[in-house]
Amino acid sequence: MNVIKLFVSALVICAVVAATALQSAKANLPMAVDGQRVPSLAPMIERVQGSLVRVSVSAPLGARLDPLDDPFFRRFFNQRRPKNSRARAVFATGVVIDGLHGLILVNEHSVRGASKVRVTLDDGRDVDGQVLGSDSASDVALIKVDVLGLTAIGIADSNNLRVGDFVVSIGDPLGEENTLVTGVISALARNNSLQAHQNFIRSDAATGPGVLVNLKGEMVGLNIAKSAQTAGNLRIGFSTPVNMVLRVKDHLIKYGTPQRGFLAVQVQDLTPELAGAFNIRQAGGAVISNVIEGSTADKAGLEIGDVVLEAGTQQISSSNDLRAIIGQQFAGDTLNMTVAREGGKVSLRPVLESSTRVTNKGTMLHHQLDGATFKEGDMRHVSTNVENGVLVSAVRQGSVAWEHGLRANDIIVSANRKSVINLNSLRKAIEGKQVLMLNIVRGNGSMFLLLQ
Repeated sequence: MNVIKLFVSALVICAVVAATALQSAKANLPMAVDGQRVPSLAPMIERVQGSLVRVSVSAPLGARLDPLDDPFFRRFFNQRRPKNSRARAVFATGVVIDGLHGLILVNEHSVRGASKVRVTLDDGRDVDGQVLGSDSASDVALIKVDVLGLTAIGIADSNNLRVGDFVVSIGDPLGEENTLVTGVISALARNNSLQAHQNFIRSDAATGPGVLVNLKGEMVGLNIAKSAQTAGNLRIGFSTPVNMVLRVKDHLIKYGTPQRGFLAVQVQDLTPELAGAFNIRQAGGAVISNVIEGSTADKAGLEIGDVVLEAGTQQISSSNDLRAIIGQQFAGDTLNMTVAREGGKVSLRPVLESSTRVTNKGTMLHHQLDGATFKEGDMRHVSTNVENGVLVSAVRQGSVAWEHGLRANDIIVSANRKSVINLNSLRKAIEGKQVLMLNIVRGNGSMFLLLQ
């Protein structure tokens, strides 16, 4: 009997101790958030909600809704393919980034092809919005509305994010109203990464397009998409870091399109034969085969025959690696490079030029035009038959362009059946094409040249 009493007493003591410990543990938890007794995200969400808008645009039903062309995203992102050809409205969640000037950020793929959109503000007002510019690479578009006093969202520094930080994703996946999903950051964007999916913040807070915020309600990223559901019933959200978004935004305001980085060199893969000729033991790299005279690459000291081993923080295995890294940078950025030269290594820091810079060197326009130099302007001093076009001002004898039949004073009036009125239109007409068909005016006659 005494044993039973002792056992019961012990249980009572344990229960009291456990209850005391539990109350002590509870006492350490925050008992109020913004004056509310129960910890809640509601106050933060209410603050953020005032910065969110609904953007709608009428689009053909066949318009592409997936944000990126990269094979990684085509494989993993949900494909929202419509079944008929009628027009319908596309809805997206936008966020006010500058209340003073009425600037709103939204996903580029949601407003692609539109110059005007309809914006529903947090107070229910519907206003017209103008698309100032867009960038498909980061999936960022900038809209302006003529409304004063909008509430702009707070901005965090995405460089300070850590794996494991709590985040909240707010978006409109059903086209009805905003939904929020909480989660943690699982991977951070990697500067100069050669993998497309590593250029974005990844988290399990996946709503699709929308805005990613921290627990203070500050924007840390612009959501672009969520992955398809995996076998483990898991979805991954992808977001462009807000620091990158702001850089793109500044370019969209000033230029209407981001001025991506450009290095005025031609490169090719380092083959085993070239490695032997350059006395390089490295298995991969990018060989510089041409440097445009007077360019920032030339001024930085890059030379023909240099083998690029590193760019930014990445090892370079091929010429495509170098192109990918340069394409992630902006005009004016400095790119740290390590090149192999004459048995040693040289560190160089070229400043990147703008990718929209139009060169008059055929070498930089297309490899089939190597050896030609071009000029734009009034063509009537050369031919009375044409006013607009691109003049071939010189062709180096024996060059690729010379062998194709291009000659000085030829005027290119179309390329691949697209009208050519200046260097920019010529560049766009031949970009990414392996075979060029040029319609040229020579003297008082005209002819087609097939460059292949």
